[in-house]
Order: sequence, then C-alpha cells, then structure tokens
Amino acid sequence: MTYCVGIEVDEGLVFAADTRTNAALDDVRVHRKLHVFEYPGEATFVLMAAGNLATTQLLVSRLQRDAAEERTPNLRQMRHLFEAAAYVGALLVDSQVKCQHTEHGHDGVNTQATLIFGGQIAGEQPGLYMVYPLGNAIAASPETPYLQIGESKYGKPILDRIVSPATRLEDAARTALLSLDSTIRSNLSVGLPIDMVLLRKGELQVSQQLRFTADSPLYADIHNNWSRRLEQAVASLPRFPWEAPGSDA
Repeated sequence: MTYCVGIEVDEGLVFAADTRTNAALDDVRVHRKLHVFEYPGEATFVLMAAGNLATTQLLVSRLQRDAAEERTPNLRQMRHLFEAAAYVGALLVDSQVKCQHTEHGHDGVNTQATLIFGGQIAGEQPGLYMVYPLGNAIAASPETPYLQIGESKYGKPILDRIVSPATRLEDAARTALLSLDSTIRSNLSVGLPIDMVLLRKGELQVSQQLRFTADSPLYADIHNNWSRRLEQAVASLPRFPWEAPGSDA
C-alpha cells in the first residue's frame, strides 16, 4: 500500500511519501513514489502516486520524455498549474489503458492510480492538486490545505489539528513527518524510507529534498520526541472525579 501527503501553506508546498510496496506478504520492496520535474527559473512540479506501479512508472517516463523531446504538450509549456494538472490527468488515463492492454497484462488487473500533483510556474502562485484515475482533478484550498492518497486515515488527525495556511513551511514538513510516522506505526503496508520535498514560494526550484530512513537521526529524534510528549500530555490531562485525593469512589 502507500501513503502520500501534500501540504499547501502560505510559504510554499510540502510533499512526503513512503516507499514501501507489497506484491505479497513475503514480497516487500522499496520504490520511489515521489517524483520531481524541475526546470529552475521556469517551473518545478512534484508528483506522488498511489496505485498501480506500472502505470505510475509509465506516466513518469512519458512526462519526462515529452519535456526532453519538446513534444506538444509538455510540462515546460504549461503557463497555468491547472492546465498542467489536466495534462497529467489525460496522460494518467492513457497510461492506465496502455498498462491494461499490454501483452503482460490480463483481465481483472487494476491499473488505476491516484496522484498528488503540485508545484509552481513562473508568474503563478504555488498550487496542489489531487488527480483521480478518471483524469479529473481537485485543488487544495485554505479550508483544506492538505491532500492525502493511500492509507490516509491514520495520519489525518494531526493534519486537521495543526495545519493551516499560516503554518510555517518547516512546521508543515514536521507535521507531514508525524503524519507518516503515525501511519507507519499503525499500518504494516506503509513503511520507511520517507521521501520529502519542500518548495518555497517564489524559488521555482526544490528548496529541500530529503530521505528519512530508520537510521536518520532527525527522524528518530522527531519520532521519540513525539511519543514522549504525547505520554506527558496524557499524564497532564485533568483527573477523573474518582482520582481526586480523598475520594471514596
């Protein structure tokens, strides 16, 4: 399975994804689910995917090839982010169909994928979209400044509590890490390493690109700090009536 989260705040965008894939209970592998398309000074896009791996790999390959060979359309030609999201959605639909009809495919195989796609184009504001298997897309909003795909339920509560448009970019990144950490703790199909990209508004290039493994000191520190602070918070909550000193309950 997969868990990916994208966050849009006033200072920019955060993208974070796990890397675990499960072909079977005894076939666990690591595959990158976060892909960067960077054209410094012009535009930078990030794509994360949940679903069929073959479809995702074909889609990423076609996006790269279209831009490299200057085909029309391609990501470098886009002047508005919603147009880029529509282009990616159209390619996604076509890639799903192609994977369904390959000689290695067979009836009943689910070739669908769902995407989080975002970035910034010169002269435009940063933006974040969820692209569905049918190619349609919805944008993040001030009321819902984050998007999730895959195993989303475990990591959602902290996003709801913490993230707002005014959240600092680095705080949004830490919240994304905790969202993934909560998911990894509760679901064996999501696992380390975690890939993360930060895009600061106006820079038109990747601001930070990180990979967190089980041996990453920063990830371990955040994980341990969060667990300890949660325990302390629970211990400091108001007591039940029967816990009061001298209570007969």
